[in-house]
Amino acid sequence: MSVKGFARAIIVVTTVTAAIMELIDTSIVNVAISDMAGGLGVSIDDISWVITSYGIANVIIIPLTGFMAELFGRKNYYIASMILFTVTSYMCAQSTGLVEIIIWRFMQGLGGGALLSTSQGILFDAFEPEERPIASGLFGMGVVLGPTLGPTLGGYLIEHSSWPSIFLINIPIGIIATILAYAYVPKKPNEGKNRKNVHIDYTGILLLMAGIGCLQYVLERGETEDWFASTNIRICSAIAVVGVILFILWELKQKNPAVKISVLGNRNLATTATFTFIAGIGLNTSVFVYPLLAQRVLGFTAYETGVSLLPPSLITIVLMPVMGKILAKGVSPIPFVVIGFLMFGLYQYQSSLVSPDVGKWDFFIPLCIRSIGISCMMLPLTNQAVAGLQPKDYGSGIALNNMLRQLGGAVGIALANIYVRQQYFQHRNDLVGAVPANSTKLIDQVNTLSKGLAAKTGDLVTATHQAYGIIDAKIETQSYYLAYMDTFRLIAIFFIAALPFVFLLKVKKKSKAELAAEKEAMAEAH
Repeated sequence: MSVKGFARAIIVVTTVTAAIMELIDTSIVNVAISDMAGGLGVSIDDISWVITSYGIANVIIIPLTGFMAELFGRKNYYIASMILFTVTSYMCAQSTGLVEIIIWRFMQGLGGGALLSTSQGILFDAFEPEERPIASGLFGMGVVLGPTLGPTLGGYLIEHSSWPSIFLINIPIGIIATILAYAYVPKKPNEGKNRKNVHIDYTGILLLMAGIGCLQYVLERGETEDWFASTNIRICSAIAVVGVILFILWELKQKNPAVKISVLGNRNLATTATFTFIAGIGLNTSVFVYPLLAQRVLGFTAYETGVSLLPPSLITIVLMPVMGKILAKGVSPIPFVVIGFLMFGLYQYQSSLVSPDVGKWDFFIPLCIRSIGISCMMLPLTNQAVAGLQPKDYGSGIALNNMLRQLGGAVGIALANIYVRQQYFQHRNDLVGAVPANSTKLIDQVNTLSKGLAAKTGDLVTATHQAYGIIDAKIETQSYYLAYMDTFRLIAIFFIAALPFVFLLKVKKKSKAELAAEKEAMAEAH
């Protein structure tokens, strides 16, 4: 059901923009947390629920997109999701209380998560099977740019406006995308007309919500609530384990499951999904750790941090479509995945060597390496997710692949949080232990600082307390710096260790006859 010319260009712009918009909203809120907490009169811990609720909604709805598209018709579901995302963005901006914004943010996550997989399916259908790697390149460009643009755009809007603007910016984009989708996205034959015959797997949906929803909650809130010291975390962990196991067993037995788990029986999809999970860890931890280092240690503002990320990430805009064309010629994706993993490992290693007095642009080359690595890694994996599947299973394969990328990001950030915290305390203890309280060097530094401060205030006692505070702040900054360096090294080791398993990916070059048969089957299935 491919389209040509102007109509295809509009579909590309609409679907990629929708994906970028959804992914921006996964990270744009991070830089506005303090302003939102102040504006709503709540604590940082409480307002962080706007991040948690969005993530939970995303990870629940993404695997259900194939079923929902079949139930309501893909175009109808896509447009409805776009409208839901746009309306709830406005409601988030108008919220005046914590519970209110959490509810609207959850609803926004339901709309946004649906946009991601549905956009990818619509984009793939706009291209012939042999051109699908080009579609992967275009979509992969949005997947990489979205999380990177979030902190930049959020930082700019917070500096020049107020926190509601991070939600209001979605409204004109959502309206335009909805109009274009209504006018140009084609309906599949008999789309949405088989609703009466569609079996609704209520048990599977409830198990998914309980298992995956609680898992996302544990990953998002574990660090804040001190992990298993919290009753909530222990209960949700138990529900997550039981819920996920029962969900998998139930779905495998159903003739018409809500989520077609059985497609993971395809070795290629299972291997690709595993590497997509790993790529999600890398993509999200790099966007997570670098801004923390930049703002907590190097003293960058949120906007400066975003700006330093943006130019290297624009490499993706050039690389993704070019690589798509290369893969469309039948070139094996395995060398690109290997290069991607190596480049990403190199970026992490180089980042672990920076000094604490680097400037904003000293990260330019490492971040360029990161962009090249992610482009080489994400595009082949996006393309490989459907390689070897029957066209009728594309929706399920895409949805599961996207869900695992989201979960990979959540797992990566949770693990990075744990490791940073552990290493911070270790380095702080080492630094404090290396300088005894009666050390001549420490006493001389305190005296020098306190005299300088007392000369301005005339209060030596207060100045002495302030001097110890300054030294303690330096120790804290140095401890975090060393913890972030350790984290970069750990991620580098993780990616290099995973490299040999890339060769488990199965690549089969299809003949012209197979491509023609696939095209015919796709027309019937879609």
